Amino acid sequence: MTPERALKIGITCYPSVGGSGILASALGEELARRGHEVHFISYGRPFRLPASAPRLHFHPVVINDYELFKYPDYTLPLSVKMAEVTRDCGLDLLHVHYAVPHATAAILARAMLPAGRRPRVVTTLHGTDTTLLGRDPGYGPAIRHALMESDAVTAVSAWLRDETQRLLAVDRPIDVIHNFFEPKVARRTRAEVRAELGLTDEAMMLHLSNLRPVKRVDLLLEAVARVRPRDAFKLVILAGGDFTPFAAQVERLGLGDRVVVRQNVFEIEDYLQAADLGLFASESESFCLSVLEAMSFGCPSVSTAVGGVPEVVVAGESGVLVRGGDADALAQGVESLLRDPVKRAAFGRAAQVRAREKFSAAVIVPEYEALYRRVCG
Repeated sequence: MTPERALKIGITCYPSVGGSGILASALGEELARRGHEVHFISYGRPFRLPASAPRLHFHPVVINDYELFKYPDYTLPLSVKMAEVTRDCGLDLLHVHYAVPHATAAILARAMLPAGRRPRVVTTLHGTDTTLLGRDPGYGPAIRHALMESDAVTAVSAWLRDETQRLLAVDRPIDVIHNFFEPKVARRTRAEVRAELGLTDEAMMLHLSNLRPVKRVDLLLEAVARVRPRDAFKLVILAGGDFTPFAAQVERLGLGDRVVVRQNVFEIEDYLQAADLGLFASESESFCLSVLEAMSFGCPSVSTAVGGVPEVVVAGESGVLVRGGDADALAQGVESLLRDPVKRAAFGRAAQVRAREKFSAAVIVPEYEALYRRVCG
C-alpha cells in the first residue's frame, strides 16, 4: 500500500493568548511531527509556537499604517501574504482559525492565484466569530460568505455548530472536531510549585483564561469569596492579560491573601500538575480548553454549564457543572470537592481518562488529517 503524501498546510490564527491560538499552535506542531510541512501566517508568532522545529515555519505579516486609512488594515496584507506563501511554498490548503478576518483573507488569497495553484480553504470556528460578530450586521454577512465559500468548515463543539447554523443561517455541513490537549512534562515538581505559591496544607484552585469579559472573572472572585472555610484554599490565576482591573475587587472581597496571579505563563504544565481543582465561571464557552487542560492532569473542575462545556465534562462524574451566573452555586460546588477528597480524587481520575480517550492528539489530529485529505481530493 502506497503511503499517503505529506501535505503542505498554511495555518493562520491569532497569536495572542487564547484557546484558538493555543489549539492552532498545538495542531501545527502535531501535524509537523506527523511529517506534514506547516506554515504559520500571522502578524506575530503564536504564543506557544516553538522558535524552531522541523517542518514548522513562520511567515510574518507586515502591517503598514498609512495616513490614508483611519485604522491600519490587516485583512489585505494578510491575504497577500497568504497568496505569496501558497505560491512560493506550494501549499495544498489554508487552515484558518476564526472567520473574520482570517477566512475572508483566505478566500481573497485563493482568488488571487491562477486556477491550478489555488489552495483549499478550511475554516475552524472557535466561538466569538459566531456568538459575537455573527450577531453584528456589520460582520454577519461577511462571515456567512466566508463560511459558504470555504471548502470545509469545522466547529470545536456541537453547540457551536448549531449556534452557527442558527445565527448565520448557514445551510452547509459543519464538521465537529473537538479541541485537544497534549500535555508536556512539567519542569518542576508539585512540591516546588506549591512552595513558590506559598501553599502549605491548602488546596490549590486554578483558573486559566485570557480575562475577557465573557470569562466572568468578577463572578469567579465573588464565588471564591463565599467559599468556606476560607483558609482551606488558595486560588491561582494564570492570566493571559492584565489582571490590574480586578485588583480592587480582590481587596474589597478580602481575598488578598487567597489569590495568586501569574501572567502570560508559557509552562502551564507546572501549575496544572500542582492543582487540586479548577474553577471557571464563563457566561459563554464554545468548548473551554482550560477545563480540558486541567482534566489532562487529573484535576476536576467546577464550571458553569454553558455552551460546549457539557460536551467536555460529564457532570457528577468528571467534574461539577452549575448554572451560569450563580456565584453561590459555584461556591457550593467548590466546597463539595474541598470537603470530600475521596470524591475529588475519583472525579480527577475520571477526568484524566476522558481527556485521554476523547480529547487527545492521538484521537483528534487524525480527524483533521482526514478532513484535509477529503477536501484536497
